[in-house]
Amino acid sequence: MPYKRQLYPKIEAELATKEITIITGMRRVGKTTALHHLYNLVDTQNKLILDLENPLHRKVFEEENYDSIWNNLKPFGITNNSKSYIFIDEAQNLPEISRAIKYLYDHYDVKFILTGSSSYYLRNLFPESLAGRKIIFELYPLNFSEFLTFKHVDHITPNSLGEKSQIKNKISHQKLTSLYNEYMEFGGFPSVVLENDQNRKKLLLSEIFTSYFEKDAKNLADFNDMSKLRDLILILIPRIGQKVDIQKLAVTLSVSRATVYSYLSFLEQTYFITMLNRHSGSIDRQSAGSKKLFMCDTGIINTLGKVSQGQLFEQSIFQCLRDNYKITYYNKGVLSEIDFILDNKVAIEVKYSAAKKDFTSLNRRKKSLKVSEGYVVTHEFSDNLQSIVSTDL
Repeated sequence: MPYKRQLYPKIEAELATKEITIITGMRRVGKTTALHHLYNLVDTQNKLILDLENPLHRKVFEEENYDSIWNNLKPFGITNNSKSYIFIDEAQNLPEISRAIKYLYDHYDVKFILTGSSSYYLRNLFPESLAGRKIIFELYPLNFSEFLTFKHVDHITPNSLGEKSQIKNKISHQKLTSLYNEYMEFGGFPSVVLENDQNRKKLLLSEIFTSYFEKDAKNLADFNDMSKLRDLILILIPRIGQKVDIQKLAVTLSVSRATVYSYLSFLEQTYFITMLNRHSGSIDRQSAGSKKLFMCDTGIINTLGKVSQGQLFEQSIFQCLRDNYKITYYNKGVLSEIDFILDNKVAIEVKYSAAKKDFTSLNRRKKSLKVSEGYVVTHEFSDNLQSIVSTDL
């Protein structure tokens, strides 16, 4: 039995549907494990897992006549006489597979479940004619709750933020603080979390970045100078939790603004970074404003550079929230900022150690925004009824 991920109930429910299920995300976040988990839930012999990193498995779909694919599946024990389940790992390795899958989906009783390591490719894997035929799920590195599951630590907290702020416990928080510090230092990639040796953790994180850059970046991107992309990544590290100034990045890299935009778009579409929109009542204004930068994982950040304690803590809180909320940020001058706005209705300030003034200023700002709820998320325990300790997220 694999370690339970919070996404599992949603993708398990998709096994009963006709639509193509796609699980995408960075390398090493657990997509293959999720695929095998789903495979084991299907109660039929007419099922198969194919890994498209294997050239022999890719040949199954390399047919001009798509009906002939069933002949290629027969040696694997798969027929079209009853409903079949085809699980495909690393789908991005065969771009032309989309046409074959569309044909088989339309003409046979077959359920496809796919994984792929990049939304940059997979979001456009199928032509627009497949609208309504696919459901995409995004899998990220572990949030802290999942991290505790992987550590075999039982810690049950309410789902609602309001209840989290009310039932926090100082003793429980103190017991989990060292684990949260580990989470901030090494992040949430499953293989890293399961490794106990710190030197091995660092080695694994370095390999994860190398794999991303050598496979996803070099294979998927169409950039003339990959060294500029690498330099941009390193330049971005100290800017975690800050608004991105495109002009400054362009000058630093000696490239055009358009090139910087294309680099950032690629990094975002391959899950390496996230660019948060500024909160506004207007969707158009949200899209047009300066964006706030976060990375995929605290462990990757610490592998590539050094940031302040406050930046690392804010990044870790972002990782705990991104699975369950649509996140923006609020900024109206230096004296009027809110770190996160969740689903356009909950204001979140992130403070490593919260003071009384932090709650006062949050309440003043959220009132002007007409936001219904507001909390300060802290690393150090606070008794304030508007505080949520990081270990409860």
